Amino acid sequence: MTTSSHRPAWVEPPNPVVTTIKGVVIGLILLIMIYPLAYVILNSFASPNATTTAGLIPSEWSFSSYSAIFKGGIVQRSLIVSILITLVGTALSLAVTATLAYALTKTRQVPGVRPALYLVLLTMIFSAGIIPNYLVVKAFGLLDSYWSLIIPVLASAFNVVVMRNFFMQLPRELFEAARIDGAGELSIFIKIVLPLSKAVLAVIGLFYAVSYWNSFFNAMLYLNDSSKWPIQLVLNSYVLQGQSMSSMNNTEMYNLPSSQSVQMAVVVLATIPILVVYPFLQKYFTKGVLTGAIKG
Repeated sequence: MTTSSHRPAWVEPPNPVVTTIKGVVIGLILLIMIYPLAYVILNSFASPNATTTAGLIPSEWSFSSYSAIFKGGIVQRSLIVSILITLVGTALSLAVTATLAYALTKTRQVPGVRPALYLVLLTMIFSAGIIPNYLVVKAFGLLDSYWSLIIPVLASAFNVVVMRNFFMQLPRELFEAARIDGAGELSIFIKIVLPLSKAVLAVIGLFYAVSYWNSFFNAMLYLNDSSKWPIQLVLNSYVLQGQSMSSMNNTEMYNLPSSQSVQMAVVVLATIPILVVYPFLQKYFTKGVLTGAIKG
């Protein structure tokens, strides 16, 4: 008979000492991750006259930073710009990615699909540099346009491959039954494929939303008019580089106080939207990403 000492390690009861050590380590990691976020949020409610560098809790509380931001100006405008770019860009990217991924599943039925798949995979290895991308955007007249933040990154090859693999694992019997009933490819795609792909659509949609919301480098390259800047570019200029709001726009003066509490409030406004959306989509991550990555 096999004794308990020869049983696999995962069958043995957990060691209390090891469990305690793991709990302490996880707690320290959690504290290291939460402390900066808590520091920023709490000090965003500090009074401009309070010293916020001394500790986690500010000495004086005030909503003056948020009231100053929402009175108008470049921060409020940049938030609206980022929200619109994220919503429009995510919707268009999901539409393009889903249709392209479904088309790439027809490698045996439609001639020319396999070379197109290889072309998509090639873009994952080789990509154009900054100057070619800028010249293309300029040639299409997209400079100083919000479309310059959407069209060049409309579809990600990685997301297309993940969604294609997910589509290929859907039951073929459903498609065959739909074709027998007279359904076309568009009807199958809209009425069968998309409803069965909510998990991968949610995951890929979150990937695109985070990418659009954090759009910083492309905005810096393509948008010269500061009134069109998204929140991340304002965050970089005002918080990191220390530029005043009045110097960021030539046509309108902004009397936003240059204090640490205001900077913290801008950071909070640039971070909270994604943090709020993520918990609602977290349950789809395992099913959407891992299932879509099983087969190639």
